[in-house]
Amino acid sequence: MRTSKLLVILLSLSLFNMTDAMAGASGHAGHSMGSGGGGGSCVKARVSKFQPGHLATVAPEAEFSFMVTGIQSPDQVDVTVKTIPVEVTGEDKDSFYLIKGKLPAELKNVTARVNVKVNAKSPRCDAENGWLIKITG
Repeated sequence: MRTSKLLVILLSLSLFNMTDAMAGASGHAGHSMGSGGGGGSCVKARVSKFQPGHLATVAPEAEFSFMVTGIQSPDQVDVTVKTIPVEVTGEDKDSFYLIKGKLPAELKNVTARVNVKVNAKSPRCDAENGWLIKITG
């Protein structure tokens, strides 16, 4: 009887060790970036402080901006407006990047979504956000 209990305990311990080893190899444990120990291997980027604000009315070709935290470079940020790619610039502000762009000239008398996609090294760490802007004619 003691032998079977000992085998169950040893088997359980080996399964826990194997699970931990597999989690570490897949990037789910022990290798988190950032200060928290959440068990992830990445910190999702955060997109915020949209200017002009959600549902603001603007002229064609108006400038817009937003903040992005948790990225290494503004090159990781892709912006589209109504599926039209928009060229953006990024200004390093120490704890975040201020990203700026201009609405496409061909968009007039329409409500359009400014869609922001942040591309990380791992696709599961990508982030996406955006807001609507009313463009006059």
